[in-house]
Amino acid sequence: MNLIDRAKNILLTPKTEWDVVNNETPDTTKILTTYVVPLVAIGTVAAFIGWALIGKSYGFGFKLKSTELGIRYALIAAVAGIASTFLMAFVVDALAPTFKSEKNFGKSFQLAAYSYTAGWVGGIFNIIPSLAIIASLIGLYGLYLLYLGLPKLKKTPQDQVTGYFVASLVTMIVASLVIGMILAAILIPKVGGIRL
Repeated sequence: MNLIDRAKNILLTPKTEWDVVNNETPDTTKILTTYVVPLVAIGTVAAFIGWALIGKSYGFGFKLKSTELGIRYALIAAVAGIASTFLMAFVVDALAPTFKSEKNFGKSFQLAAYSYTAGWVGGIFNIIPSLAIIASLIGLYGLYLLYLGLPKLKKTPQDQVTGYFVASLVTMIVASLVIGMILAAILIPKVGGIRL
């Protein structure tokens, strides 16, 4: 299945699309190169354009934009997008036995990659830095996608789905915050003690 069809189906008809995904043999490399990277590129390119060409207004006629900031925010979007996919797959797979689910990294990677679809597509809003929060809000739909996908791809018993989802979510939030803080500390400069 091509990228556009898969993204459209996972966003609009996730219940039936998870069944289709479940019947596919997971190929981590193929999913990474033909699905994850192109979708992560949406937010990456948008972040570069947003910070390098459009900028963000901080009031009083002060507008921040530069090629350097564009490159930094693009790097954050790219690294965080790919790293979070692998991290989520590892977490979901590691937690599987605790919730009587199938331990299979390929299926976990499918679940992670396709659950992040909404956030990556929403990454287009990074083109206007002031609207970047909208990408995060759209990304919340990915939680619903993850919840629907767990029992299908990981063979999770129905009575274990909520616990598995919550444990995965809490672990992912903590791990994502750590990744975000590390990337921001490395790549985003401070001006007057405030990180941009």
